[in-house]
Amino acid sequence: MPVKLGVKLRRIRESQGLTQEELSKSVGLSSEFISLIEIGKRAPSLISLRKIAGYLKKDIAYFLTEHENAFDILLQDKKLDKRTKYEIKKFRSYCDDYLKLEEITGKRLENAPQYHTLSPEKMAEEERRRLGIGDEPIKDVFLLLEMNGLRILRRSISSEAQISGLFVFYEAEQAAFALVNNAQPIGQQALMAAHIYCHYLRDRTAGPILDNLDILIDEYVPLYHPREKFAQEFALNFMLPQKKLKYIIFKELRSKRLKFEDVIFLKRYFGINTAVMLKTLHKLGYIPFHKFNEFSEIDHLAYEKSLFGNLIGDGIFSPGRGKSISSDRYLSLGVTTYRKNPV
Repeated sequence: MPVKLGVKLRRIRESQGLTQEELSKSVGLSSEFISLIEIGKRAPSLISLRKIAGYLKKDIAYFLTEHENAFDILLQDKKLDKRTKYEIKKFRSYCDDYLKLEEITGKRLENAPQYHTLSPEKMAEEERRRLGIGDEPIKDVFLLLEMNGLRILRRSISSEAQISGLFVFYEAEQAAFALVNNAQPIGQQALMAAHIYCHYLRDRTAGPILDNLDILIDEYVPLYHPREKFAQEFALNFMLPQKKLKYIIFKELRSKRLKFEDVIFLKRYFGINTAVMLKTLHKLGYIPFHKFNEFSEIDHLAYEKSLFGNLIGDGIFSPGRGKSISSDRYLSLGVTTYRKNPV
């Protein structure tokens, strides 16, 4: 009960835009005690819980009853249109089927540790260290994240639904799922997967998280919950470790005045979008503002193809664009289940 109560407290506090300090002062409790309640290490007395519930305008029963299913929470949102709800229901079926396959085969993924206090940069660095990948490019981010507890479905979603990604955590089963819009270029899908992975590592107990199509655009991120900016900064540092980037520029390119072909070389090396690479290099001071504007106007797809003969990250889509791409693990569990119980 303390863990579930803490999860609900954190969710409703954040939804009302309150910090732990603000809540603690308002109800006459220490911020340390509020923090311990939220992580499930302390249970408030009935008197304290009444104070908290009253201030948050919630009935005390809200904190004492069981959690609603994550998908039920999403589907109750009146702001979502029919198309979005349709996509959510399709994803729910996939998640339920996945859990059944794990139950039949006895193969359940272990969750990665949860982070609370690190900055997005330090968190990305620590997670790369934990995974044993150092500063090297990630060859298959979808497989890597799945094997570390985030089950991923890539599905082509209509632009009407305005879904870039969706994170859901089944609390009872301790199982995490991500939906990534497969109608986006592969480089953007990879960045979205890393973005959701941050939610998994840091926000898994905060309820389901639905990310819109503009969530990866810098100008729009501040309009959303602060956790989205955190997740975006984590994703960039996770997919594009700055130490490695600086090392390649110093060792391989040997120039602080980068040409556009250098930008393309770097973005191909890390497997991300040209726009993301340009913004990162400008932020780090490798590309002045006037060059950033000049490079942004270039037809980078044609330029890349003329240089290398093919495209990486930008302008290309998954082989299964237009349909769902289930993970290799999901398909493997299906084969194992069939062999056990052939129809």
